[in-house]
Amino acid sequence: MLLTGTYGRTLDEKHRFSIPKPLRDAMKECADSPMFLTPGTDGSLALYPEGVLLEIGGRLGAHSPNETDVRAFSRLFYAQAHRVDLDRQGRIRLPLELVRWANIQREIMVLGVHDHLEVWERNRWEGYLDSNQLRFDEIAEQAFKPGGYTSTEGQGSERERSQASPGGTDSRGLASERPR
Repeated sequence: MLLTGTYGRTLDEKHRFSIPKPLRDAMKECADSPMFLTPGTDGSLALYPEGVLLEIGGRLGAHSPNETDVRAFSRLFYAQAHRVDLDRQGRIRLPLELVRWANIQREIMVLGVHDHLEVWERNRWEGYLDSNQLRFDEIAEQAFKPGGYTSTEGQGSERERSQASPGGTDSRGLASERPR
């Protein structure tokens, strides 16, 4: 399953929106599987098929449950995750708690991001694009270097960055790449 594209949508009064048809078609292979809406990164929400959510759990399970960041992420991520179902019109309802968490009003953007969807408040997405689009080449170069992305923006203190191991984990043994 490969999910791509960016689509504008408007929430109705019940916080529902339709999944764009190209994304629904691409997700047909997991049509009989539950979907889960979770907090995402950068203020977005993430919509995962069950199989992808299980993979995230496997990656977290590879780390010690005694690690503070593993416990905190697991609690914040799973405690706020909601099972969502597509209705007959291809819509899902965003739970009010997650609408508030992501500061979503009515206008949203739905993004296909490889194996999951992201739901953004439209203005936040436009701000993200404005901040990052001009750096696309730099971001791409860093993302494909051995060991992953190494930009210092938003990645902790200089000391933490200097302690990151070349194997893609930081000084606490956490994967440097956020689970998707």
